[in-house]
Amino acid sequence: MKVNVQAVNFTVDRKLVDFVQERLDRLEKYYDKIVSSEVFLKVEKTSDKENKFVEIKINVPGDDFLVKKQCKTFEEAVELSAESLERLLVKRKEKIRDHI
Repeated sequence: MKVNVQAVNFTVDRKLVDFVQERLDRLEKYYDKIVSSEVFLKVEKTSDKENKFVEIKINVPGDDFLVKKQCKTFEEAVELSAESLERLLVKRKEKIRDHI
């Protein structure tokens, strides 16, 4: 799957990009028709400790899924977002299966 990672307000290191790619590649075992995904990593300049935002948009035929999470680390936010997307993709697959 093609994963496009974009960082806002900071420069992203290779290790984080690899982590995001690896985690989103695992989504294909839940739904194999994923076309592409876009990941936006943002850092808000606030005094709050949870200032890391992750927004993941998954493109599947006929639909798009968007998940946003805010956490202390990008890894935690990506993990929570991926878990949410897993549930959405399983629902989508079951819905399609029911119509056949």
